[in-house]
Amino acid sequence: MSSTESRRSIATVCLSGTLEDKLTAAAHAGFDGVEIFENDLVASSWSAKEISEHCAELGLSIDLYQPFRDFEAVPPDVLARNLRRAELKFDVMHQLGADTMLVCSSVSPDAVDDDDLAAEQLHLLAEHAAARDIRIAYEALAWGRFVNTYEHSWRIVRRAAHPALGLCLDSFHILSRGSDPAAIRAIPGEKLFFLQLADAPRLQMDVLQWSRHHRLFPGQGAFDLTAFTRNVLAAGYRGPLSLEVFNDVFRQADPGPAAVDAMRSLLGLQETLGVADLPPAPALAGHAFVELTADNATEPAMAEALSGLGFTETGHHRSKPVRLWQQGDARILLNSSGPAVGASVGAVAVESADPVASARRAQRLLAPILPRSHRADEADLSAIAAPDGTSVFFCRTGADVADSWFGDFTQTEPPGREAGVTGIDHLALTQPFDHFDEAALFYRAVLGLEPEPVTEFAAPFGLVRSRTVADPAGRVRIALESALLRRGDWAPGVREPQRVALTTADALASARRMRELGAPLLEIPGNYYDDLDARLAPNPELLTALRQQSVLYDRDEQGELLHFFTVVLGGRIFFEVVQRIGGYTGDGAVNSPVRMAAHRRQREAATSRAHPSTPRTST
Repeated sequence: MSSTESRRSIATVCLSGTLEDKLTAAAHAGFDGVEIFENDLVASSWSAKEISEHCAELGLSIDLYQPFRDFEAVPPDVLARNLRRAELKFDVMHQLGADTMLVCSSVSPDAVDDDDLAAEQLHLLAEHAAARDIRIAYEALAWGRFVNTYEHSWRIVRRAAHPALGLCLDSFHILSRGSDPAAIRAIPGEKLFFLQLADAPRLQMDVLQWSRHHRLFPGQGAFDLTAFTRNVLAAGYRGPLSLEVFNDVFRQADPGPAAVDAMRSLLGLQETLGVADLPPAPALAGHAFVELTADNATEPAMAEALSGLGFTETGHHRSKPVRLWQQGDARILLNSSGPAVGASVGAVAVESADPVASARRAQRLLAPILPRSHRADEADLSAIAAPDGTSVFFCRTGADVADSWFGDFTQTEPPGREAGVTGIDHLALTQPFDHFDEAALFYRAVLGLEPEPVTEFAAPFGLVRSRTVADPAGRVRIALESALLRRGDWAPGVREPQRVALTTADALASARRMRELGAPLLEIPGNYYDDLDARLAPNPELLTALRQQSVLYDRDEQGELLHFFTVVLGGRIFFEVVQRIGGYTGDGAVNSPVRMAAHRRQREAATSRAHPSTPRTST
């Protein structure tokens, strides 16, 4: 860690498992310290002293004990009980070796709206704490009964005027209420005792439920945590950057990968603050290739489909059962060596201005280089694993490029029967629900791709969430999709579809040519074109051509999109051909339900042809 970097900490409430599981995961991910969440300690079979010793063995400091609730502005008898409770917690903190306790603003019905009384009682608590070498960090809960903004909590702390009493600032409590964090700069740094960071999507809902279920790690949501944290640091805060994230998914996920995701988020945040020692993300120039893995039974059908799309098999790998198919700058590797059943996207390669630097950045962001065998005369490519297991290669393409992957293939024949495909527009990879936010952060932090806003659409089998990540020029685009709920047998036959989108300058001409070549294109029903005419009223001649070729259409303020699809191949893969006109940068999400229903009809028809006596099913 650079001398200019802050220490990094994580609240145990962020992770799943027992306290022991959480501490191990935090240490292995490289955190410097932890916040001990009281419920985790209460449920642990270890004593506070044993936990302290274990943290020391793991190299973790205990930076905060939390939370202590409902203390201030209460009647004398309640105050007496609260002080007794605090003294017992101080005993626990002494055994833990923790010197800062978080006190949340009260939600108790016993509390009254009296800042003077709150300040007086917090001063008294700080007196008791100081006698035990403990500090009190007072935090305004966004749903606090009377104190629910940081400005209000600061007025009370200032009025209490005790050196052992300061503030805990939590980005969620501040930003969820729309408070302006700029005024934090006016608070003396020595009174900022602790900083908790959490991102979140913008939601219109009760703030308590929003906080309890939908917080995210930095970089996964919609909050401007860079500006927020910059204000805190400018005020003179010198404590750890700590994560406190309540999230239903994270708290059920494997704590090891979740802690890695958390650390990656903090590293990414520190990079935006200019205080992280990270190699910059090299510029990306497009998709070098997409590798499809296929079993022996599926490979012939995949090869036939590629041929129908206008691709030519132009090369064989020197030492691996991998064939190169090419059309324009679109390159598809067909790999028959994998253990996969059917076909799937096994890898994507991006053109990097500096592949070595890209790999070095990935390793710094906790994405280790995957082991890969190659001969001495073959390119030494670096690959990392995305959260869904897809390999991501960094490379440069061209015969004039030293150590180019292109040189590993012996040429069989030049491209011939083309159909207007010029390159690869994007990939669409379905993510397990638990990895959706993790995947967006991975591509943002490791590759330097910027996430676009999350969109959702109602598909025939439920709600689908989608988020595209792309470089500023739009040359590398990956659409991440996830079904929000999938239960039981009633579900699509294609559970985790993957799409390879190809570019063309003339979608209608490409569709006609691909039909001539025998491509297995998807048929779109007439109802879609009737509705398209009503919604967007395209030129009648264009509408007729779209209908004839089963090409879909979309339009926005920037431009137009024409696109069409193949049927599903190998169980989960299908191709899309895309023509972008003007500045259209979307993915035609409005047409996704129509495409999904058409794929369902095609699968049912194929099943009926293969098994005429088999009744129609729900998949």
